[in-house]
Amino acid sequence: MNPMPVRVGISIPPAGFASHDDAVTYVHTAAEAGLDHLVTADHVAFHGGRGRDGLMTVSWLAGLHPTIGVYVGVYLLALRHPVAVARQISTLADQAPGRLTFGIGVGGEDRHEMEVVGVDPATRGRRTDESLAVLRPLLAGEVVDHRGEFYEAPDAVVHPAPDPPVPITVGGRSDAAARRAGRLGDGWLASWCSPRRFAEGVALAEQAADDTGRTGVAWRHGYQIWVGLADTPAEGAALLGPAMQRFYGAPWSAFERYSPVGTPADIAAWLRPLLEAGAMDLNIAPIAGSSAEAITGLAEVRRLLVGRLPTGM
Repeated sequence: MNPMPVRVGISIPPAGFASHDDAVTYVHTAAEAGLDHLVTADHVAFHGGRGRDGLMTVSWLAGLHPTIGVYVGVYLLALRHPVAVARQISTLADQAPGRLTFGIGVGGEDRHEMEVVGVDPATRGRRTDESLAVLRPLLAGEVVDHRGEFYEAPDAVVHPAPDPPVPITVGGRSDAAARRAGRLGDGWLASWCSPRRFAEGVALAEQAADDTGRTGVAWRHGYQIWVGLADTPAEGAALLGPAMQRFYGAPWSAFERYSPVGTPADIAAWLRPLLEAGAMDLNIAPIAGSSAEAITGLAEVRRLLVGRLPTGM
């Protein structure tokens, strides 16, 4: 059994919102349907300048509803200074306590995105490790005196420390990402992998924690995925395939294996082995005939997997 409650979150639409009213409707409908959190990605200048700042976006989303959680999945930590990031997280956690989950990743899909802010893509893993080593104690309210390979933080402190603490998850498909999650995070955030591989990554993360003497971690392992909701798998694939091709600029065949389609029952059946392998958060980008259908369908997936509404709903 998972020691923490399972949560199901919904991504904001890939193209964003048509208006402020559209965003308010989407967020409130998701909350009223019983979904646990809203998910957004993070980019600085992705493939020609596209993207949204993840922390700015979730701060805005949190302001649209009084209780729904928000999740950055994933923030490109190596592109920012960890003290500045700690201040942003502290500010949001003070205004919306207990609602943020902060997923980080090393990025690299667009190497030029790193180069435009003066970061050598080859250093992104080391930068991320060093940044996490500064960020975590700052978020615990500790004074940090750090002079490292990439960052300086002389006698730095950031108050108030988030209360409750903000979970930090580490995204990536590699063994290195899973081990980083164990050494420096509160969970591994995976995608594009089988339940067996997910279970292996969870084990790697928790072993890495043991090896570094970390105990009592309140693990929040998670999985990010796109799904196509429709009356049949064929109809779901017809909706999901073009949406993913537009977003990633790659053929549907590159994603089909790990992108379930069909009814909520079809998708819940596909996802259930991930929960059995240790997933506690499912961050889902649903594509359907409309936003309302996407939210309703994903709420039914949640009911089938979890069988209850969040506390307070």
